[in-house]
Amino acid sequence: MKRRILLVDDDLAVLLTLKAVLELHGFEVETAGSSAEAFARMESGVYHMVISDLRMETEEAGLGIIRTARRQVYDPATALLTAYPPSGEHWRTEHRDGEDWTGKNSDSLLIKPLGTGDLLRQVEALLVRQADKQLRQQNSAAKAQETKRHAG
Repeated sequence: MKRRILLVDDDLAVLLTLKAVLELHGFEVETAGSSAEAFARMESGVYHMVISDLRMETEEAGLGIIRTARRQVYDPATALLTAYPPSGEHWRTEHRDGEDWTGKNSDSLLIKPLGTGDLLRQVEALLVRQADKQLRQQNSAAKAQETKRHAG
């Protein structure tokens, strides 16, 4: 099964280039050229990963897309794509696991221009990390259910 990525950017050249690179390396890629289109795709599709440009309709449109992606039931890996790396405390956007965009989780901030090797390495690392997190959550839930069954 191909891993599905939602790629969001309002720059058509960037969108099509990254889509082509990812598809050549075995990913299934859907694109969105705006926040509204991205929100609609996340509601109607299931993705292993959502990558969004930071600056589109507003300076922080991409953060809204990433926040929405993290609330999806299918729990995709997420990455923010930007040519303008954020700095300062107001950019600290907490992940569900306590990491933030400017701290330990720097791999989830993809800085343009991005070479093919860097893009693929970071995407693979994020997908593996997300799969590990989901497996730990499933194991924890199974253990809790087993403990509950033995206690009752």
